[in-house]
Amino acid sequence: MILEMKVPSPGESITEVEIAEWLVEDGDYVEKDQAIAEVDSDKATLELPAEVSGTITLKAEEGDAVEVGAVVCLIDTSAAKPEGGSDKALKEDKKEAAPKKEGSKPAAKETKTYATGTPSPAAKKILDEKGIDAKSVSGSGRDGRITKDDAVNAIPSMGTPSGGNRGTSRSKMSMLRRKVAERLVEAKNTTAMLTTFNEVDMSPIFDLRKQYKEDFKAKHGVSLGFMSFFSLAVVRALQMYPAVNSMIDGKEMLSYDFVDISIAVSGPKGLMVPVIRNAENLSFRGVESEVKRLALRARDGKITVDEMTGGTFTISNGGVFGSMLSTPIINPPQSGILGMHNIVERPVAIDGKVEIRPIMFVALSYDHRIIDGKESVGFLVAVKEALENPIELLMDNNINKALEL
Repeated sequence: MILEMKVPSPGESITEVEIAEWLVEDGDYVEKDQAIAEVDSDKATLELPAEVSGTITLKAEEGDAVEVGAVVCLIDTSAAKPEGGSDKALKEDKKEAAPKKEGSKPAAKETKTYATGTPSPAAKKILDEKGIDAKSVSGSGRDGRITKDDAVNAIPSMGTPSGGNRGTSRSKMSMLRRKVAERLVEAKNTTAMLTTFNEVDMSPIFDLRKQYKEDFKAKHGVSLGFMSFFSLAVVRALQMYPAVNSMIDGKEMLSYDFVDISIAVSGPKGLMVPVIRNAENLSFRGVESEVKRLALRARDGKITVDEMTGGTFTISNGGVFGSMLSTPIINPPQSGILGMHNIVERPVAIDGKVEIRPIMFVALSYDHRIIDGKESVGFLVAVKEALENPIELLMDNNINKALEL
């Protein structure tokens, strides 16, 4: 029996995936539920498991974009499982066990080769027109042959020193990377995006973490990081300014009475934004545990489409990469995103005296179509107030209860 394996739907609204990598070879024997391929959607990379056991015949190549429901391989379930291991192992064993005949030489495969630096006829014509010596051009064709594209991209020497490496490379963008690019351009083109800035004195949070981080980790198994403070400060500010927790839906403004915070993280396949659901119901421990869980799943490539869908507001932490200040781009269809940055000791005026404090610049990018300047500035000030007075505004003056110690 021949089973046609079709691309399953990885999530709502996804109609196409890309074959990122085949994990098996054509003709291999595969076991049921064995991962046979990795496929990229516009939101995540997922593994494709074999539906049955048998010999596989591939019907798509790596890099191919295939529609959901399309046949990507065939599995012959009537094929017997190879004895002693997989097809691949047997092939290697046979190859090693094959006796060599004395005095015989393997037949050389006749292939046409080119001298390195030889231009094709079309490339030669272009180089002659440009007055460029073929010896100064690095060929990207087979055996180093100079192609037409190499000749078109070649730049005539202007008398400046040469001889250094001027090579280029070209690689296909993953479907996830292409979708991120499309969404960023969409956000710039379809929203009236503005950014407002402020600075936060992180001294109170530094003091709390220094005093309680060891007890917190010992009790809950996760670190007391900055993300829990920022997430809870954002929840408070969104409840004070609900327009920031809203979206445009046609000619209507859709507002939410819950807070789902998207956390921008860098994964092996690029930028990902897993969502912390109902952050308004979480404690410091709850936020830190969820951040750790989602970050590990994103790093290991196990994050699902559902875990990255439906956020109402985004927090992006460029500070982990050393960013001092930035204007984060809105994650559509959301209307706001908070950018965190690195913490630097700076001289500030405190009660008429200059003191050195750990300062973080924060940025709020927002859609001016539904969020006015008063609301955007008020929101960011509310975040600043909560971070600079966390014991009163985030912990209700009860540190042990808030940290569940």
